[in-house]
Order: sequence, then C-alpha cells, then structure tokens
Amino acid sequence: MQGIIIKTTGSWYYVQTPEGAIVDCKIKGNFRLKGIKTTNPVAIGDHVFFNKEVNEAHGVIYEIETRRNCIIRKSVNLSKQSHILAANIDEAFLVVSLYQPRTPQGFMDRFILTAEAYHVPVSLIFNKVDLYDADTLALLNVYIQMYQAIGYRCYVCSATEKQGLTSIQTAMQNKVNLFSGNSGVGKSALINALDPSLHIKTGNISTYHNKGKHTTTFAEMHPLSFGGYIMDTPGIREFGMVAFTTEEVSLYFPEMRHLKAHCQFNNCTHVHEPRCAIKQAVEENKIHPWRYKSYLAILKGEEVETPGLIENKQDAKK
Repeated sequence: MQGIIIKTTGSWYYVQTPEGAIVDCKIKGNFRLKGIKTTNPVAIGDHVFFNKEVNEAHGVIYEIETRRNCIIRKSVNLSKQSHILAANIDEAFLVVSLYQPRTPQGFMDRFILTAEAYHVPVSLIFNKVDLYDADTLALLNVYIQMYQAIGYRCYVCSATEKQGLTSIQTAMQNKVNLFSGNSGVGKSALINALDPSLHIKTGNISTYHNKGKHTTTFAEMHPLSFGGYIMDTPGIREFGMVAFTTEEVSLYFPEMRHLKAHCQFNNCTHVHEPRCAIKQAVEENKIHPWRYKSYLAILKGEEVETPGLIENKQDAKK
C-alpha cells in the first residue's frame, strides 16, 4: 500500500492513502535512511509504502520514495544527528516577528541557508505588524529591502487584525506549504487566520522570558479549504544547522554565489584573503553588511546580533 505521511508523533506515523483513509503506522525495525543520521527517518510530506494485514491494528512502513527536497536542522538533544522538519515542499514560509519576541537575524539566515542547500523555495512572513512602533517599522523596511534584493519574497501581515492575508493565501494556493518559525511569532494564529476551518491551537507569550510557548506539539499536514496543504511544525527556539564546510556556506548566500569565481583564490573564505570579490562587494554596498556579518557568524558557529534600532533608522534613511 502507498500513502503520504500527514502527522508524526515520534513513534507513530499517520499515513493518508490516495483514497483518503488514514492508517496508523510504525516503522519497520531496521528501517534507516542511507547517508544521513537523523532522529526521525520519516517526516511529514514523505511518500511511503506500508503493509497492513486485515487483522492488524496498525501498518508497518517499509520503504520511502526518493525525496524531492526537505528541511533539516540539527537535533536539539543529539548534536551529531539531524531532525527532518518536513519533506517534498513546494514553498517554505518562515514566519518571523520583530516584536515580542524579536526573531534574530541569525535565525532567519540559518533557515534560509538550509532551505537553499536542500532546494526548498523560501519566503519570509513578518507577522504582528500591528504592534510595531516607528523604530520597528524602520527595521522592517530594511529587512524587506535586504531580502527582496537577493530574491526572497517578503509578506507583511497581522494575524490578529486580519491584515495582509490575501497575498499569502494566493501564494499558497494548490501548493504543499511548510510553515515554520521560532516560538511565539504567532504562527498558529496566522494559520487559523489564513484558513479558519483548521482550528489550530494557539498560545501566549511567556511574560517572564518574553519568548513563545510551544503550541504545536507534533508536525502535521492539513488540507487547505482554498486548495493545497499546509505543514505545521512545532515552534523552534534555536535553528541549528547541520554541518556545512566553509566552502559550502557562501554557495547558499545567493548574493555571494555568483561572485565566488572572481576571487583571487579558488578556496577563498571571504574573511581575510586579498582581492576577495565578496569583501569588495560589501565595501561597495552590493552585498548588505548585515548579511555579511551573518555569514561570518555562521562560519564561526556564533549567533549574529540583530542590529540596534538606532543603526536601523540610519540605514532606513539612506
């Protein structure tokens, strides 16, 4: 039998067949993916083959079809393993907020880099715009200009005020859409606003830490009333990347990728070498300095600080 994974709970996998039936399944005992160490060898969006006898309570997944793409992050508890968020994605929407809590730029860039590496188109949704003051709106404008200039679509919305939803719905229609984001950005509320028939559980911001609480417990795939699917994943506190070599990182920065061939050295790291085309582009404002800072932080395995609002206001006036 054949089907698609629509929900995972860690030990159980819910498979929807082409006829619409949902079958509870487990994984065959020796099931492993070749070439990747992962905490979850099967993820939502995977197309699988399974067996289920008439008198058995559940099915057993024994094979997974080749993935078109996927989003992978470093496992929280097992640093040498990865965790697959979802597979076979038409569009990944990263939901971010610049207020309560503010999504760090490093989080955004690590997610975008990973999406680039695994061939997943990605867009940014800036939520909670109804709460932004003048300084935060200035920061928002800088981000939008920066990311749109390198090819990423940006949407601005308010889930609570039902603002800016139509353009997102149009972009999602008849596609398999992944929604992800750090905890507290209003992802569940936004999904409900986009399709009220889904009734996704929502939560509140922790007043003590000013961070979000997890409201989505398990990854799940829902049909959309206006066509297509939405993949809802648990909120992420930190987005840890799987290992990339120094040479690979700049390949997944679109604004750097086409300049690498113009560096003096083939193995240029774009950090200290002379006649580096990328450093020159930063000096000439052809590459945004915030993105270059993020690149350096990723190489060092550090978190890049979100630039201060005073600096943002100055940049916004340029």
